[in-house]
Amino acid sequence: MIHPIRSLLAACLFVAASAQAAFPERPITLVVPYAPGGSADALARVLAVRVGVKLGTSVIVDNKPGASGTIGASFAAKAAPDGYTVLYDATPYSINPHLFPRMPFAANALQPLALVSLAPNIVIVRADSPVKSIKDLADRAKAEPGKINFASGGSGTVQRLAAELLRQRLGLDMVHVGYKSGGPAIVDTMGGQVDFMFSTIAASYPLVSSGKLRALAVSSPQRSPRLPDVPTIAETVAPGYEAYEWNGLLLPAGTPAAIADKLHKAVVEVLKEDEVKQRFVDVGVQPVGSTPAEFATFLKKEDAKWAEVIRKGNIKLD
Repeated sequence: MIHPIRSLLAACLFVAASAQAAFPERPITLVVPYAPGGSADALARVLAVRVGVKLGTSVIVDNKPGASGTIGASFAAKAAPDGYTVLYDATPYSINPHLFPRMPFAANALQPLALVSLAPNIVIVRADSPVKSIKDLADRAKAEPGKINFASGGSGTVQRLAAELLRQRLGLDMVHVGYKSGGPAIVDTMGGQVDFMFSTIAASYPLVSSGKLRALAVSSPQRSPRLPDVPTIAETVAPGYEAYEWNGLLLPAGTPAAIADKLHKAVVEVLKEDEVKQRFVDVGVQPVGSTPAEFATFLKKEDAKWAEVIRKGNIKLD
């Protein structure tokens, strides 16, 4: 005689396994917690189209901007762990917990899927600035404490914290000038209202290449293929220095392994496609495609780094 409870359990397991094997059966939502038109959004859309093709479904980008990305991240964190909601987040994910007094979702509410990309910042000054190199900038800041200022798009941005990390590493006394976004900060840097800023290659490369801005250094350990003649901060004034804009994918915690694996495989395959790689490289971004474990390790490192920078700099939200 077949035991009824065992029979029911076997049937449930069969249904669950069948549902996972059939995934996806409907469109997937890719939550981007930033406004349309930005670099994170643009690359998310490239990824969404190709991953959708790989999986035989549509991947719909859903922008949920606000509160430095926490609104969209919170939405994804509270979604059903069924693979149909994926978060495409960025560096503020590692910064926000150390700036906001209370996060709207638990630290373990999301599970890493893949580090998608890394993008260094570049240190920029106006084209006719008397500052000719990153060493020159550091020397001037040391010689004139409190006289050199730097712009950013706000206290919680990578640009702000990358400059603060440099300030702390070199023991400099510099003044932060915050803006509501990166665009006006670049304009005032170009106009000489502020001395320098850290900026994304995507936003500043056209102005650097046209001679309207000068790039002094790159924030990654290796030089950027887009700016091969621009040295890194690490090779010039601060060995070991590194700061990135990153993008990565996360899932609601508890997403079945079979579904997570299927999503991960599709993402990695897409990031190896020549056309996709070129789209990333064209805007100064390095495609990665890590394992979930590698991304988890990366996130822990980022969390620790920015926590220390924020604490030592006594940085608060604007």
